Amino acid sequence: MNRNWFIFAWLLLISPAAWAHDPGLSGANGRLQDNRLELTVSFAIRDAGYLAPLDANNDGVVTPDEFAAGKQRLAEVVASHCEVKFDGLPAKPEITGCQQDDAKNVSIRLDFPAEHAGQLELNFQVIELLPFGHRMFFSLSDAAGKTLDERLLSANAETVSVQLDKSAAPPEKTAHTLTEFILMGVEHIGTGYDHLLFLFALLVVTRTFRSALVVITAFTIAHSITLAISTFNLVHISSNITEPLIAATIVYVGLENLVRHGDPHKRWLLTFSFGLIHGFGFATALREMGVGQRAGGVLMPLFGFNLGVELGQLTVAAIVLPIVWKLRTKEKFLRYGVPACSIAVALAGAFWFIQRVWFN
Repeated sequence: MNRNWFIFAWLLLISPAAWAHDPGLSGANGRLQDNRLELTVSFAIRDAGYLAPLDANNDGVVTPDEFAAGKQRLAEVVASHCEVKFDGLPAKPEITGCQQDDAKNVSIRLDFPAEHAGQLELNFQVIELLPFGHRMFFSLSDAAGKTLDERLLSANAETVSVQLDKSAAPPEKTAHTLTEFILMGVEHIGTGYDHLLFLFALLVVTRTFRSALVVITAFTIAHSITLAISTFNLVHISSNITEPLIAATIVYVGLENLVRHGDPHKRWLLTFSFGLIHGFGFATALREMGVGQRAGGVLMPLFGFNLGVELGQLTVAAIVLPIVWKLRTKEKFLRYGVPACSIAVALAGAFWFIQRVWFN
């Protein structure tokens, strides 16, 4: 096999393997009661490990005993890095809980004593302790459950200021927040190397614009369905199941490209089936931010995030497809390049599958 194709396949393999995870998403849900602010801050277990040591033996798995030993320290770090002020006066937090759920998400519950005030200010300095690019979805509601504010936070925008006076103008959020969710969807697909590699493996054997369009459409419809039903909590599948399954779909498509030469027949049906699995993976990103855990404020984040995913997906396809079709005119690419890419895809999928089953 030509040496250049070996190099190309190797780069394709190691690039996604090194950056399989995005910078992380978390959630902060606040609820104002008559005399207190109840704040629940949620993280994926891997992100919580940046705040406090949880994996005592460094084996890649946080056991219940390890979590029990480290959760107090975790809660203290979060409490000391979430600052709340009412009318400029700081409120001292009380830690009321720290627990881990079946989906390996950690929730820290804090109570802040609240006086009748006109201005609430929150500063989530905890974001600065997390990997570069980390995002936090913030939502605030009143005692009746009415949403007062929601937005996407980052290390560059970690402060929230909310007017509590009824006479004050409502917070500016709809257009700005929708844009943020669209950008977050673009960023998620741009750093979701497993999803991109799956799409690449499907497209590398397509020969025409029509066959590529059918594949992309099938993938889009499928993952949009499961993203929606998961976000609305109609169906919930743990990431412990979906993440290894996503890796398995990558292995399958890579091997199918090797076994079934040319443009595999009815590839759209396979794409649709596997796209349903990938949709649950996309839903994990929204769930980690707390979207869907309350009655309101779901449609806009869901629409914006999914639109961003589609825009990012189409952008990647628009860049990759002309290159692939140009290379397909060369006999060496058909003979060596496509098999080399497919082998690299299958190996990357196998790497992720092993990592997600035994080391997550």
